[in-house]
Amino acid sequence: MSTPLVALQKPKDISLETLETELHKIWLSQSTGQGVPIATRATTFTMVIYEPEEFQQLLGALGFYDGPIDGIHGPQTRSAIEAAQKTYKLDHTGRMDNATLDRLREEFAKQPDERQTVENLNARGYSLSDAIADRNPSRIITLCPTLGEDTGVTAQVSAYCPVQKKSDRLVCCEYITLRGTKAALDRVGELIQSLLLPNLPTFIWWKATPNPEQELFRVLSRSASCVIVDSCYFSDPDRELLKMQELIEQEIYIADLNWHRLAAWQELAAAAYDPPERRSSLGELDRIAIDYEKGNDSQAMMFLGWFASRLGWKPQSYTFEGGDYDIKRIKLISPNGKEIDAELAGIPVADMGEIPGDLVGLRLDSQNPNADCCTILCSETTGCMRMESGGGAQSCRTEQVTTLSDQKAELLMAQQLQRWGRDVLYEESLAVTAQILQLAI
Repeated sequence: MSTPLVALQKPKDISLETLETELHKIWLSQSTGQGVPIATRATTFTMVIYEPEEFQQLLGALGFYDGPIDGIHGPQTRSAIEAAQKTYKLDHTGRMDNATLDRLREEFAKQPDERQTVENLNARGYSLSDAIADRNPSRIITLCPTLGEDTGVTAQVSAYCPVQKKSDRLVCCEYITLRGTKAALDRVGELIQSLLLPNLPTFIWWKATPNPEQELFRVLSRSASCVIVDSCYFSDPDRELLKMQELIEQEIYIADLNWHRLAAWQELAAAAYDPPERRSSLGELDRIAIDYEKGNDSQAMMFLGWFASRLGWKPQSYTFEGGDYDIKRIKLISPNGKEIDAELAGIPVADMGEIPGDLVGLRLDSQNPNADCCTILCSETTGCMRMESGGGAQSCRTEQVTTLSDQKAELLMAQQLQRWGRDVLYEESLAVTAQILQLAI
């Protein structure tokens, strides 16, 4: 159900120098309360959203896409990506990968100046999902990198208030939208930092691959209570997960929305070994196979890192075999010296959802035929046939994982905004994932 919003100030173009003055005027105009509910700014948190959506801008400028620049990998966006891939004779995946993005950038650079424009850019910066609006943010600063000529940074301000049924008082959020090329936004990093409200938590939602070498990211991450990312959209997941680990080691609080999508798989895997007789056979586990939607192995890698961290397995070797399933083989050692073989396989799926790289299936078992530890988990949409075909003398406990209804980034973000502490389990799991990935370098 949508949250009704009252607009105190519709988007207004202003200069960077008058940002705070214009915002102050909004609240001065509400101070009398004559005939209308008094509106005040929330005193909750500041949220900075870095919204590049470069791939949609490129697709739009090249004539493949005419939808909103919103970063959503829905049917319209996938169709546009696939059309571009066909045109440029790339693999028809419907997913944005490094080869496709590089080719789009190359083709865009060939365009004459008058064609380096993108429709619907002005749609960015004002909309916010109901789930996040319900958290009553105090100030939202949206950074919208644009393509084309560097002409500096433009600014707009607005203010919206979610209507609360149980109150006649409006508690509102200020919206600041800054647009400019990536280089232009880098130049105003200190200004953006000065717009963060003092004495309130600051969340940075970096809707791109975090780059510690980018000046803007460095400035903002130093000021953030938490930097939030979504690894399902990383173009090079293995490399970027290593960057996440480096940031954590620098005492930057990182939260990955994609990590929370593993919750149902983790809970079922843990529940499978709750019975005492099965818990005692955990030490017999020596094989783990993980299937995921081909194209992004972040969830698979993080699940393996989580499972290994819980059982104390230490990574020993990493081999990329490739092939149709992009097979990766990892060897680990248990505390009692048992060698564990792990296999990660990227499965081509005909009907992929909005989230790239979702887990498809999981099999845990042992070469010991007397061990009662075989467990198969699979998604409801794909079934368990591939994992069940693995055979073996053991009888396996089989469960289907029900897809959570809140997998979209906006809903997961709303939940993240309620978490104020560090996620130790995520950090411990990512540390093992990083150890595995280091073996591939």
